[in-house]
Amino acid sequence: MTDAFLDTRRVARQFGAAASSYDRVAVLQREVGSRLLERLVFLDTPPTRVLDVGTGTGAALPELSKRYPQAALLGLDLARPMLKRAERHRSWLRRIRFDLVQADARALPLADACVDLLHSNLCLQWVDDLPALFNGFRRVLKPGAWLMFSSFGPDTLRELREAFAAVDDAPHIHRFLDLHDVGDRLLAAGFRDPVLDVERFTLRYAEPREVLEELKALGARNAMQQRAPGLMTPRKLKRVLEHYAARREADGKVPATWEVIYAMARAPGEGQPIRQGDREVATFSLEALKRTLRR
Repeated sequence: MTDAFLDTRRVARQFGAAASSYDRVAVLQREVGSRLLERLVFLDTPPTRVLDVGTGTGAALPELSKRYPQAALLGLDLARPMLKRAERHRSWLRRIRFDLVQADARALPLADACVDLLHSNLCLQWVDDLPALFNGFRRVLKPGAWLMFSSFGPDTLRELREAFAAVDDAPHIHRFLDLHDVGDRLLAAGFRDPVLDVERFTLRYAEPREVLEELKALGARNAMQQRAPGLMTPRKLKRVLEHYAARREADGKVPATWEVIYAMARAPGEGQPIRQGDREVATFSLEALKRTLRR
């Protein structure tokens, strides 16, 4: 995916505007982040420098600091207001030490081969050029260092997507890569031994409008370049909500599906070439994860 389809400045504005409300509604994001951090148990050597890409309000920083108290910790995000919220994790009593930097994940302002662990929770779906992103990740990672991240998959918000599609043909919901596409791009960038798995979460809401309100509070709004200009009319929005409400379940609530991809891979050893061409990525169950990573 090299053709730009996202308005990066709009992404930054929307998440910046949501900085004060994000933590209040980011229940799923925290749960996914916790499950991603559980995978750190499989790292064979404690990292000395950790980079958290898309750190947002810094939710992962305390746990990363707790696990690796001697490591230099850097949080990076595109939205400055998010970083200002992340500053709140600094505390003399908690002894959490980290640095923050505002930057585009596609152009990391770091030296080559300086990071032992690159961590990213639910950020990559907001980057429309994964080849550039992964090549940049490979550049800053030391040979054999770890990359671990989560991202949303194509089933995410499928109910809302279908409700919009019943009303017009304009793109309203972000598009997401599936597990195999992510794995292919990891291999193409030269990463080794990728381990990927998928989970699906279903959140339930009393009314369809609550889904839209939560997305706004998260900053996860339509940032596609080809989005329809202007605001949706009240009449059209009413029709969208009616189509969504038709999915109401026996308990009276409407579902919202979130598909989450988890991935871990190692940067290639020094001098190893980038793999070229399409490759089918091997996937492993979590039960096989320890054996696969330590073989």
